[in-house]
Parts: sequence; C-alpha cells; structure tokens
Amino acid sequence: MKKASITQAKNNLSALIDGLKAGSPVLIVDRGRPVARLEPVTADQEAEPDGRLSRLLRDGVVRPRRAPPPQALFTSPPPSAGAGASAVQALLEERREGR
Repeated sequence: MKKASITQAKNNLSALIDGLKAGSPVLIVDRGRPVARLEPVTADQEAEPDGRLSRLLRDGVVRPRRAPPPQALFTSPPPSAGAGASAVQALLEERREGR
C-alpha cells in the first residue's frame, strides 16, 4: 500500500487517483499517523465487511485487542442516583474513585 502525506496527496491527487484505478490503495498520513485511506470503489468490498476488517488489520491501520476487558467492568454495580441526584455528579464521583 502506498503512503502519502497530506501535502503530497494535495499536490499529486491526479496521480494518486490514477493509481487507485489500477487497484492500489493509498494511506494518507499526518506526521506519520494514518488519518485517511483512499481505495478504489468496488461492489465486492461493500458486500464483505469482514474482508475490510481483515485488510485494515493486515495493513496495520487497526490493531486487535491485547487482553480481554477487565472482569470488574461486568461485576461492579452501576452507579445509582438517589432522589435529586445529578448524572453529572455521579459521573464525576466515579472518576474521582478511579472506576
């Protein structure tokens, strides 16, 4: 996959589109970080959402999770709001407690 900075993409858009017609996707990066992807429009890619995810994983655009979510996420009770309590206050209290 070809990589191009935002400036290169702006200055060479016609050449990048010619490459897309040949089937070569382009990853647009901003200071080395991926921000966009140009790829040719085809009907079979839209029909295969799993194929797109596999391609993003292979190209290094997304990463799979490293570990399962913490069990506390599923076992701790949700915050309860009493009469007259504010959802914002409950959220702030959770953040103070580090949950």
